[in-house]
Amino acid sequence: MLKWLLVVVLALAVFSGLMPLLRRLGLGRLPGDFEFRAFGREWAIPLTSTVLLSLLAALLAKLL
Repeated sequence: MLKWLLVVVLALAVFSGLMPLLRRLGLGRLPGDFEFRAFGREWAIPLTSTVLLSLLAALLAKLL
């Protein structure tokens, strides 16, 4: 369970780092993707986009 939690946290960190590039593609603005401002910084929690990308990765892995 701890390994999966670590994977999810790392995936969200990577996804947040790639957010400017992915916003141009329309990801990060889906319903269920949360954005808020705290501590003088904008934070994003891209739940729906993460699920969508996970499904896409699972589909690719299944096909290959």
